[in-house]
Amino acid sequence: MEAAANAANPRIVVIGGGTGLSVMLRGLKKKPVDITAIVTVADDGGSSGRLRDELQMPPPGDIRSVITALAESEPLLSEMLQYRFSNGTGLAGHSLGNLILAALRDITGDFVTGVRELSRVLAVRGSVLPASHDSIVLMAKMKDGAVVEGESKITKYGGRIERVYLQPQDVTPLPEAIEAIRAADAIVLGPGSLYTSVLPNLLVPGITDAIRESSAVKAYICNVMTQPGETDGYSVSDHVNAIAEHVGGRLFDYVIVNNSDIPRRVRSLYAEKGADVVRLDLDALASLGYTTIADELIMFQGVLRHDANKLSRHIYELATGR
Repeated sequence: MEAAANAANPRIVVIGGGTGLSVMLRGLKKKPVDITAIVTVADDGGSSGRLRDELQMPPPGDIRSVITALAESEPLLSEMLQYRFSNGTGLAGHSLGNLILAALRDITGDFVTGVRELSRVLAVRGSVLPASHDSIVLMAKMKDGAVVEGESKITKYGGRIERVYLQPQDVTPLPEAIEAIRAADAIVLGPGSLYTSVLPNLLVPGITDAIRESSAVKAYICNVMTQPGETDGYSVSDHVNAIAEHVGGRLFDYVIVNNSDIPRRVRSLYAEKGADVVRLDLDALASLGYTTIADELIMFQGVLRHDANKLSRHIYELATGR
């Protein structure tokens, strides 16, 4: 960890997608760090899926959410980006931010350049990069032998996932993403959906190799609750084992987990949707060679969320060696 400790402004690469990643970044951007967010392009549902199919572009939804989280612009601008039209022929269901990214892709001639320009306009803290230029279809082989096509359909299938993979499998990683990983002082995976947000990034050829070859401190942030149709009944070690099985061995050294009790009434609310607390099996993690960082990391405001400030403190301490 010496290289990280000597860095005045540590370079932190975060990899994932979805709400969990955006929540964490709202806290991390307050720290004196250089952030690069590498975001999945496997989404095929809702507004993102429609734009991907109609315009043959990478799905913008997760990237829009990350840009909003890292923006230093007026709150109204961030709210505008997240605004979703509720009616209007062709507009209903679309997020304004998704439409802006689609427009910028046409104006600049390139999706990545469009993301960069929107980030500049909104004074984004750091860089936001798709894992690949290509639109990716996420496939799942289920335990019952079925093959499910499309990120949005995998959890709806309701079965047990054996493995996920990309279609096509020979997509090209974004060179800037590989460069950021190689230059990082710390690499953080998650939080986010295991099979549909974290793993799609790692399955892009070159991403996992770059992480493995990097001398950065590497950590995985595990979800607090299981996800119906995706990680039913999973413990923390089940999460890390699934990653190792998909990428050919252990990829990180640290696992950051929540160890606070979830109130009964909150558990009941989640149980109604088929979710439960991810079981914290510290002995199993230790036997696998991981160092666990456990803390009371949750907040409840209608839904459970990671405490962005606490989580960011742990990441910063890892990145700086403090």
